[in-house]
This record gives sequence, structure tokens and C-alpha cells, in this order.
Amino acid sequence: MMTGYRPLLWPGGLALLSTLGLAAVALGALLHAAPELSMAAVWDSYTLRVLRFTVIQALLSTALSLAFALPVARAFARRTSFPGRTFLLRVMGLPLVLPVIVAVFGIAAIWGQNGAISNAMEASGLPGLSPLYGLSGILIAHVFFNMPLAVRLLLGAWQTIPGESWRLAGQLGMGPWAIFRLIELPRLIAVIPGVAMLVFLLCFTSFAVVLALGGGPRNTTLEVAIYQALRLDFDIARAVGLALVQVAACAVMAVIFFRFAKTPESQATEERLIARPDTDHLPGRVIDTLALVTGSLWVLGPLIAIVIAGLSGPVIDVLSRREVWAAALRSVSVGVGAGLLALVLGIALLATTRDLAVRAGRTRLADRMELAGSLTLVISPIVLGAGLFVLLLPLVPVFDWALPLAALVNGIVAVPYVLRILAPTLRRTAEHHDRLCASLGLRGWARIRHLEWPASRRGIATAWALASALATGDLTAIALFGTQRDATLSLMLYRALGSYRMDEAAVLALLLVGLCLVVFVVIEGGIGGRNRT
Repeated sequence: MMTGYRPLLWPGGLALLSTLGLAAVALGALLHAAPELSMAAVWDSYTLRVLRFTVIQALLSTALSLAFALPVARAFARRTSFPGRTFLLRVMGLPLVLPVIVAVFGIAAIWGQNGAISNAMEASGLPGLSPLYGLSGILIAHVFFNMPLAVRLLLGAWQTIPGESWRLAGQLGMGPWAIFRLIELPRLIAVIPGVAMLVFLLCFTSFAVVLALGGGPRNTTLEVAIYQALRLDFDIARAVGLALVQVAACAVMAVIFFRFAKTPESQATEERLIARPDTDHLPGRVIDTLALVTGSLWVLGPLIAIVIAGLSGPVIDVLSRREVWAAALRSVSVGVGAGLLALVLGIALLATTRDLAVRAGRTRLADRMELAGSLTLVISPIVLGAGLFVLLLPLVPVFDWALPLAALVNGIVAVPYVLRILAPTLRRTAEHHDRLCASLGLRGWARIRHLEWPASRRGIATAWALASALATGDLTAIALFGTQRDATLSLMLYRALGSYRMDEAAVLALLLVGLCLVVFVVIEGGIGGRNRT
């Protein structure tokens, strides 16, 4: 901490103004469009039941996702050189960015009543699985989406442990349990609340999963109830009331998670990569192997089902259409633009929070600003898009701006991913190297080129890749603004499914999956470079 230091506040202030300000304007537009809103009329037994189910399924989904992700992430952290590791890590980034309707198709092919597991059980003389609807189906889909995300985020906690800690553990003869308790657990305690908050908010605001697998009104969430009020009942006042309930509930849960979050202490080290002393422990090898195999099968099973269905369809006919490739180009442009917007806003906010936490000693204020930057998760894309639609419709031809508006909505909602991925790296870099940079007179672009970029390059690449791939496969925003003239690949897929052109939809789904994977791999590999060894 520097005595009397004046932190750099304007980048973070502009970022928060852009994210929270836009969300507030969208909510304000909806409130203005519903002057007859009465929260007393909205707060009835139906809303209470929907809210209760929304919270329960989100808590269960979060607990199951983290319980599954912890051993998988630890296995990746301990096994750094097995064949296919890089491929599996990239696969772990794909479920979150898959179009939900595509992923649900793959999940049903594995876990459904007529899926691969059910057929195998019946062939063995066992009763098959029940239909994939209700709470169980929602939980399976949410764990499929969020377990890999939690793995990617938790893996960063292990990567912040300096190599000197492993060397000291080896010199002291520490066993696996002592290593976990004294070295790994403190890092996990610091990062798990933040990861849990992110997963919880994603499950709380889940829309397509619940719509596809809920199985009826008994399993309705607030997000689906908002959609039904907007599109089916045309009741804007009720939709706004439900949106306010959702925002309030998400904010309360985010504050609860945040109270348990801690910033991990860090000391300056040489940051040399030193082998862990517990990698040769036989029970550990067995546990890590089981975790990696189980996690890989969990993710790859539905993806393989999607590939098989897509290759069985009219591949040549679909891929020979010019409009398909035009839609793919629009998807990529929306995705890359949204990812770049999220990256710029996230780095601007983190520049201020790092200054506050490391150089001004105001860690609590920095953490609260990062929490505020993550609050865009409580404003669902449907609510944000609907608010912008109502606001801009009298002012501009909204449908002529479909692609920029879709990129804007997706960029705003992707900022929390950038914060979770980059915050530990940027703070650690300042903690470790600020004094050395000051003594060398290294500042400005010279510091960025020689220190900041090499230290944060991989994190920046991952954050940009994740946000871009997520937006490439998004349907919500483009469904609100898009037309036949500027349809993206996800909107084209949605229309094929709605017209029951299932063979064509399977090919489009496979193409969209491949497109998301290419966007992710190209950005992460091209910007992030090769891993250090």
C-alpha cells in the first residue's frame, strides 16, 4: 500500500456507468411502459411458488456443479502433462457457450427416456430412465452447463499457488492431506464464494433449460414467468413486477455469497513452475483419473450425440446454402464484438479495483465495485433487451440495428465472466511487481509491454474467447431484435426447430457448435499463445 496514493477511479467509474447505467435505463423504460404496476397484485401465491422453486433449483444446481467440479479441477491442476489435457480444457469451456436448445437435444440423447443410458439399462435387464422432465432434468442440464465453467474458474485458484510453495512442501515432507489443508484449501475458501455466486445467478436466471425441461407450470422459474407475461399474456405490468422480484432476489443472494468471499493473500515470488510433491501418490492418481474420465464423459457424451445427429442429416444440402454462411458470419461478428466490449469494460473496472486494493489499501471498496460489476447477471437478457426495445422503438428503427443491439446486450451480460477470470491475475501482478517496476522506472506502455501483457495474456485470451463464444451462440437478444434479413445461425436454428425441420436443425446445430468451438479456440490459442512449461 502506498501512503497518500490517489487511485485511478475514472476507468472503473465509466465501466460501472456503462453496465449498471444501461441496466437501470432498461428497467426504467419498462417501468415507464407499465404505469399501472402494482407490486401488491404481483406478489401473490403464484409468485411465491415460482420464487421458491427458482431458489431451490438454483441452490441444488450450484451445490451439485461445485461438488462435481472440485475433484475435476484438482485433477487438472495436479496432472499438467497428460495427452489431451489442452483439448479437454478447451472442451470444458464449450458447454456454457452452446446454444441451450442444442445442448438440451444432446442431453436428451444421453439421459432421456429413449437415450443411450436408458437403452443400455434396458438391454441389461434393468428398468430404463424416467422422462427427462421436471427438477431432475433441470439439474442435469444445469450441471452439464456449469460444472465445466466452475472447473475453468477453480483451476485458476490452483494456478495462483506459487511454485515455491510446492518446493517447500516437498522439503518438509508434507503428505497429500497436509498439502490440501495448508496450501490448497485457503485458496479455495477465497474463490469458491465468487464462483458459487456466478453459477447460482446463471441457474437462477436460466430460461431455455427450464422452458425445455421444466415439464409444466409446477416447475416454472421467474425467468420463464417473465417471458410468459411478456409474450403470451401481453401483461407488461406483471412482467416488470416479476423482473423486479428477480432482481431483488438475485441481489440478496449475491450479497450473501459475497460476505463469505475473501481476497487471497499473495507474496512476491519468483513464479517458477515447480512440480508438486504429491503427484506420484497412488490413491491420488486413481482419484484424479476417475475424476478426469467422469468429467470428460459427462461433457463429451452430449456433444458426441450432437455430432452423430448432425452428420446423419442433409449436410451437403444445408452447407451449400449461401444464407447459412451469411448467418454464420453474422453470428461471429456479434460474438467477437460482444466479447471485445465485455473485455474492455471488464479491464477498465479491474484497473480501478486493482488500484484501490493493492496500492490504496481499500480492498473492501474494490471488492464491492467488482460485485457491482457482476450485478448485470441479475438483469436477464430478456429484461435488458425488452427494456432497450421499448426505449429505442420511438427513436430509431430498432430492427435495422439488430446486430449492434444484440452485441451490446451480450457484451453487457458477459462482463462478470471477464471479472472472475482476470481479477486474480491483475491483482497478483501488481502485488508481486509494483515495487520492482517503481525501482526500475517502468511505467506506461513499457510496463504493459514487458509485464502486464505477458502476465495476463492467457487470462485475457480466455475471457475474450469465453465471452465471444457465448455471444456467438446466443438466441435471446437476436430473437428480440432480429429479422429474416439479418438472422444469425442460432435464430435460423430456432426457426428450423419451430418448423419441425429436424434433420436440417441437426445440421445447423452441429455447425453452430463447431462455430462456437472455432471462435473459442482461435481467440484463446491465437491471443493466449502456448502454455508455459
